[in-house]
Amino acid sequence: MKSSNFDPITQDLFEKQLKIAMVFVLVIFGVIFLRLWFLQIVNGSFYRAKSENNRIRLQSMPSFRGVIRDRSGKILVDNRPSYDLCVIPEEIHDAGTLLNRLAALGDFDMTSMRTKIRQAASGYPFKPVCLKKDISREELAMLETRRFDLPGVMITVRPQRTYFYGALAGHLLGYLGEISEKQLKSGAFPDTRSGDLIGKTGIERKWQKSLKGGRGGEQVEVDAAGRRIKVISRSPPISGADVCLTVDRELQMLAEKALEGKHGAVVAMDPRNGQILALASSPSFDPNLFITGFDEKTWKNMVSSGDHPLNNRALTGQYPPGSIFKIVVALAGLQEGVITPDETLFCNGQYSLGRGKYRCWKRWGHGKVNLNRALVESCDIYFYHLGMRLGVDRIARYARQLGLGQKTGLDLGNEKAGLIPTTEWKKKRWGVPWQGGETVSTAIGQSFVLVTPLQIATFASAVFNGGHVYRPQLTQWVRKPGGENIFEFKPQLIRDVGIKPEYLELVKKALAGAVNNSHGTGTKAKLPDITVAGKTGTAQVVNLKKEKDAKAKGEIPWKYRDHAWFVAVAPADAPRITVSVLIEHGGHGGSASAPIAKKLIEAYLRVPVDS
Repeated sequence: MKSSNFDPITQDLFEKQLKIAMVFVLVIFGVIFLRLWFLQIVNGSFYRAKSENNRIRLQSMPSFRGVIRDRSGKILVDNRPSYDLCVIPEEIHDAGTLLNRLAALGDFDMTSMRTKIRQAASGYPFKPVCLKKDISREELAMLETRRFDLPGVMITVRPQRTYFYGALAGHLLGYLGEISEKQLKSGAFPDTRSGDLIGKTGIERKWQKSLKGGRGGEQVEVDAAGRRIKVISRSPPISGADVCLTVDRELQMLAEKALEGKHGAVVAMDPRNGQILALASSPSFDPNLFITGFDEKTWKNMVSSGDHPLNNRALTGQYPPGSIFKIVVALAGLQEGVITPDETLFCNGQYSLGRGKYRCWKRWGHGKVNLNRALVESCDIYFYHLGMRLGVDRIARYARQLGLGQKTGLDLGNEKAGLIPTTEWKKKRWGVPWQGGETVSTAIGQSFVLVTPLQIATFASAVFNGGHVYRPQLTQWVRKPGGENIFEFKPQLIRDVGIKPEYLELVKKALAGAVNNSHGTGTKAKLPDITVAGKTGTAQVVNLKKEKDAKAKGEIPWKYRDHAWFVAVAPADAPRITVSVLIEHGGHGGSASAPIAKKLIEAYLRVPVDS
């Protein structure tokens, strides 16, 4: 029988191979053990958290921006629910299939969606990506019915700003826009993230910190399809504070309707305290467009159009005041003693100074005129004489005392100061001395004089309220949801004009005559049962020669026509409303602007005082 023993050499080789195999197996098991130990012991908490993150999501909850109301509590700006289509890239099984299914359910930009998904998948695949904001109700319904066929898709709800009356009060309410990187880095906008909307202009900007509220959040458990199972914890958002304006909605509507088809501005103010009752600028814009979005063509039209709809003409429009400025010159003349109420000057329709000849609007003149008649009938010659007696520097001092040539202090942004010229200003600006003819033109609100419609309302209010210049204000109160006041309106007196009360009374009487006297220039603002006082202003845009040449060719082109001013206060003996109206290239203040002021005064004063 043959022996089964291995050859010693073979036996030794076998044992060596067995040992190598055993060592190899031990190494493999050692590596596995070490890996398990590393995963479960060393980094166990990290991977448990990562696993938990696949099941639990942290969802930000935006706050509800505060409501904006008119003076009687009517809501002008609020929020509505907006539904956004979002996806979580990590949960999408096949992006192409998903996009094809979405294309059949609504009006979606597939190219944009594909790009967003691809970019997110390479960055933060577990973070929701918004594919389309503010989907329609029809799209929402279609998406909900096909939810099980759309892995990774989720619908989020957020509050969206809505301006109930479209373009109404657009300039004073302002609009929202996405925060810029520069603003984010400035630190001036706490609790704000990239993509958040903030107030860019108007009341939305002024009260941004109070209106915005505070962000909240939820810790939510979801299933494998990304559907919510339950809320684990919740920190509710804090609603923003409400803002109540001094503006009257109906009066604002009336002002804007009166400006339809025109370029200009209307400001209505309570002369007793500076509260703004209406502030309209035309053309205007709809703040909702900045929320829902507009195409490139619409945006270009808004920013480059000659109509300048984004400009708030009430604050930023600077115009020669025309004959309204005669009020300043009259008060300066009385206070300085260079004229008396009874002194008469002769108007033959023309005033000569050196080689220059300056005409009156009434070609054949007014004859003998005193201060009262000069204001009632707006005699230019009277004010040429008075202006030369005063000199431009004294005129400028009183204009500034009355609130012209400086910002009023209404914090809506971009307010212009206008211009009240002096001899020093011209020397510094142009390097040449002041000329007498420039004083003549300044005395009737021409030359270099520029004012804003808001300044004119503030100035006229000071004349009729006893000489008090108040800071214009738009806000009655700002109040937290619980009722705590953040701000409450108080009249802010800037200065007293320093003019004797009897002189103010003389001018007020003359301005009442300008509306109620049959020879007055403002008779189209007259009301049968309310004494309205006012002053017209017709401000030349081009020199007389160019205007004359245009007339000779036929009708004057719109861009060469005079600006039309009217400022009114009523009731004249106990003022409750001041209205300033400016119509660009409107022609004559008495015909173009006075009827608008009349409408606003009538509407406001015929409403019971308590309401």
